[in-house]
Amino acid sequence: MKIRIICIGKLKEKYWTAAVAEYSKRIGSYADIEIVELKESKLPANPSPADETNVLTREGEKILSRIKDNDYVIAMAVEGQQLDSVELSGKLQRIFDTGSSTIDFIIGGSLGLSDKVKRRADYGMSFSMLTFPHQLARVMLLEQVYRAFKISNGETYHK
Repeated sequence: MKIRIICIGKLKEKYWTAAVAEYSKRIGSYADIEIVELKESKLPANPSPADETNVLTREGEKILSRIKDNDYVIAMAVEGQQLDSVELSGKLQRIFDTGSSTIDFIIGGSLGLSDKVKRRADYGMSFSMLTFPHQLARVMLLEQVYRAFKISNGETYHK
């Protein structure tokens, strides 16, 4: 079993990298974990809609180049399905039980994800209708994946 987080942007602040390292270590007891950080495309100071489309396209191509054909892809997007922790645990377990060995979670940059990436996804997931910085979304996702493994293994974890 492998969990891969493919994300646009690099974590710079130590508090984010420390949180990611801690949850990655914890997840490592249950599955292989890989975090793929892709370079964020630059936007001009006052971007036009065409500039934004170009950035989404470039970032989308970078993301798609890292996804393997047989990976199960979950796009993190505001219009995705909201799950509670038990539902997420069950979802991940079902994906692994049906033969997928790698689950890719995709986190976009400041503009989100391109339509092409969303179409490639097998599932869309959302934490909330709220918008979160991609750094926080990454930490939240890792914590929820860790919690999902604890739940599926019948282990206690604080609520």
